[in-house]
Amino acid sequence: MGAFDFLMQGLVTAADPMMLFYALIGVTLGTAVGVLPGIGPALTVALLLPVTYRLDPAGSLIMFAGIYYGGMYGGSTTSILLNTPGESASIITALEGNKMARRGRGGPALATAAIGSFIAGLIATLLLAFLAPSIVKVALVFGPREYFALMVLAFVTVSAAFGDSALRGLTSLFLGLALACIGIDQLSGQARLAFGVPELLDGVEVTTLAVAMFAIGEALAIAGQGKVGREEVLAVKGSVWMTKTDWKRSWKPWLRGTAIGFPIGAMPAGGAEIGTFLSYATEKKLTKHPEEFGQGAIEGVAGPEAANNASAAGTLVPLLTLGLPTSATAAIMLAGFQQFGLQPGPLLFATNPTLVWGLIASLLIANAMLLVLNLPLIGLWVKLLTIPRPWLYAGILLFATLGTIGANPSTFELGMLLGFGVLGYVMRLFGYPIAPIVVGLILGPMAEQQLRRALAISQGDWTVLVQSPIAAVLLGIAALALIVPLILRLRGKGAVLSQLAGDED
Repeated sequence: MGAFDFLMQGLVTAADPMMLFYALIGVTLGTAVGVLPGIGPALTVALLLPVTYRLDPAGSLIMFAGIYYGGMYGGSTTSILLNTPGESASIITALEGNKMARRGRGGPALATAAIGSFIAGLIATLLLAFLAPSIVKVALVFGPREYFALMVLAFVTVSAAFGDSALRGLTSLFLGLALACIGIDQLSGQARLAFGVPELLDGVEVTTLAVAMFAIGEALAIAGQGKVGREEVLAVKGSVWMTKTDWKRSWKPWLRGTAIGFPIGAMPAGGAEIGTFLSYATEKKLTKHPEEFGQGAIEGVAGPEAANNASAAGTLVPLLTLGLPTSATAAIMLAGFQQFGLQPGPLLFATNPTLVWGLIASLLIANAMLLVLNLPLIGLWVKLLTIPRPWLYAGILLFATLGTIGANPSTFELGMLLGFGVLGYVMRLFGYPIAPIVVGLILGPMAEQQLRRALAISQGDWTVLVQSPIAAVLLGIAALALIVPLILRLRGKGAVLSQLAGDED
């Protein structure tokens, strides 16, 4: 069967009333957390991991994907009305969107963001559906050395992409790899780093670490900031709908944003932030109204928001076809798959096609739900911005604790939750990224297993790792992903220093 037939079968699965209910919960929660400043989709999916432990795998994953898409939508509301991005990919939207709101055009700004997100999400999801089978065919020829090279690429790109320093990213990654070594060795059956504690023989629970790092650590970090002054929420004045001129100025940026965001989201070390910045720069160059940029240009909202949502679908391409997470939310979704004993990758398309294609098809339905939810309920989302932060983060702490106890009723697990939460707070304090430690724990055992298999086949010959063209190319890309950002940072610093020296002269 072709991709179209599989997608039609997936739509039948996704149209099941229970699956529709899970999708509705996901997009509603995702929009709500996207609206709330400082709470992103990664934190929400992490919080729900222990809650969904005993639920249907397909329903849970559909709900997680809905949260991811909804978070991308909701972030624009906070950026436009509060000038505070709900998540990092909405930073660019705040530049023009908030200026539009201050000029009394908050309604059209929210409308172009919602419609642009819908169009981009629709096109990008269809691209995901038709590209995935081709990538799977290539990935099915992978052996142990190719999979190990792929894991190295995942490690390097996640470490280099998150945070300002590659060294800090790699430090966080190696901490995750160290945690992955705890427990029974998969090949020899020997206990490693358990220190005589029976609870550690099964290893560190990915769910506990994810919830602690993203939820507990974030709550402690916000508490550590002390009192923060209340921000001004701008009222939506006039009509929420767009004028004929707004439509004319928005449709091309929507398409260009989609074309920029999808491939960048699918790339290792891509991410939504890069796509939104590139889209904004493109619109600024192509606009017929350059005087409006910086004062509230609608193109500056339409393009980046389309790129933002297209990158979300792009991120799912390497996640579903190769098991390669390229964003923090994708890393938590990978943990969600593993929670149900599933490993994203080419074999999942062969062994569990109903689940995979149901998940992809559900994104089309979730996208339509989001368009219906966002514009009519804008007043409700604005009211969410008035929730006091102490209540919000106290609720997150309570929910995280109860969820962990529900999934694994153990005082030792609760102690680990608190310990990792404090570690997450300390890492935030010193600027260490959180996603690499989770990715290290998830992919570490798989990378070790594939490396040992490759070396066993070659009788200990390490050169086998670069003898395959695919493995050599993947390792080469990993080296470039580590070196190129470093060179760009050094060049940027050099340019700043030379400019300062010129100013002094």
